[in-house]
Amino acid sequence: MVRLRTALLAPMIVLAAVGTGHASVLLSATITNSQENPPASPLTTTTGASRPASFGTATFTLNDAATALTFSATLFNIDFTGSQTADVNDNLALGHIHAAPTVTPATNGSVVWGFFGVSNDTMPNDVVISPFATGVGGTISGKWDAAEGNNTTLGAQVANILGGHAYINFHTVQFPGGEARGNISVVPEPASLALLGVGLAGLLGTGLRRSRRAA
Repeated sequence: MVRLRTALLAPMIVLAAVGTGHASVLLSATITNSQENPPASPLTTTTGASRPASFGTATFTLNDAATALTFSATLFNIDFTGSQTADVNDNLALGHIHAAPTVTPATNGSVVWGFFGVSNDTMPNDVVISPFATGVGGTISGKWDAAEGNNTTLGAQVANILGGHAYINFHTVQFPGGEARGNISVVPEPASLALLGVGLAGLLGTGLRRSRRAA
């Protein structure tokens, strides 16, 4: 069993090697109210009526030189214009990326780059905001360039972003500390996953055959 466990490390090492050789890194986040710390609940209007949960998704691409992080996020039930609903509580106030070595899905971190409200996307400003034509929400995209950041730089935060120690956060009038949040995670490459699967299957098969012979 010890030999099998040791052998299982081999395809994981290969997976890491393949992943680091790729020209760019894809990342994603699933954005929900429950990921906020503390969770954003209950969501209400200014008169106390319930309003629907806000949620969304975001995708990110870190270029091969790690000098630019592009992103696109789509949010639902957060008012992008201030006029998609009659109430102000769901109005989008701020949009940030937070990161720190201590960040986990349940732990908060400092703002390292702002893209809405107080924006650090200034060299140049790449932010594009596209409110939904109907309904509540919209899409926002931008690019974190190397020299930009909130008292930091992209280069200083790359390890946190790739290590799962970063999250995207959307703040509203009702929840100025954050209403909808998503932890940023690396998306495994299909080729790497296939290689890992083949390696694990082969090693597990070998281990089972040895175990049967030993029995």
